[in-house]
Amino acid sequence: MANEIKAKSNGSVSLFGNDLSKGFENMTQEDMALPFVRILGQLSPQVTDGDAKYIDGAKPGNIYNTVTSELYDGKKGIKVIPCYYKKDYPEWSDRGDGPGAPVAVHMPNSPVIATGKREGSKIRLPNGNYLEETAYYYVLMETKAGGMTPALITMKSSQLSVSKNWNSMMKTIQIEDGKGGFVTPPMHAVVYNLSSAIQKNDKGSWYGWSITQDRIMGQEDKGLYKSAKEFSSSVSD
Repeated sequence: MANEIKAKSNGSVSLFGNDLSKGFENMTQEDMALPFVRILGQLSPQVTDGDAKYIDGAKPGNIYNTVTSELYDGKKGIKVIPCYYKKDYPEWSDRGDGPGAPVAVHMPNSPVIATGKREGSKIRLPNGNYLEETAYYYVLMETKAGGMTPALITMKSSQLSVSKNWNSMMKTIQIEDGKGGFVTPPMHAVVYNLSSAIQKNDKGSWYGWSITQDRIMGQEDKGLYKSAKEFSSSVSD
């Protein structure tokens, strides 16, 4: 399946015989933690020496997997396959007042959104809470071992413009249909490279996503395409 970590077998495959994958029959994607993939910033606990979450060698601009704690070179980037996209508006209480989780999650057509007042990238509600427009990308990402694993990338605030540009990039890709015309391939048929880069505005600078197209899958990618399609379907369901 898509959750894959490759390692040297050391002859173990012959030892396992017909027992390969035994014990996982009742385990689905819903039974596993979906890692968040994010860019570390100057204040991230992983780069702060003395913090309980500190990782030796971590630095701002690194790309971080929250489940495996793997770090990736931000300049080089990671290969990802977007399999499903959605956007919603989590409702938060101000920092220090809440449990660290959204109070509620509102869909883009929720009437609650119209009751709020825009404050920069946030929408302040009459109850004192705020909404934060958030884009979610369910992806397969390449691991250091060489396999592909499901992950979630969220974009909000300053990264919403990156999200919109990526969406436009995906929607404008065209391939020949064999009949003299052109069609848009499935979202999960294209591999992208996501790296980190310094972004700036009049309020300061930070590390954000930089996205380029790597390739459109071909006949040699049948196994990879199948995994991406299965993950897309599981998230959609």
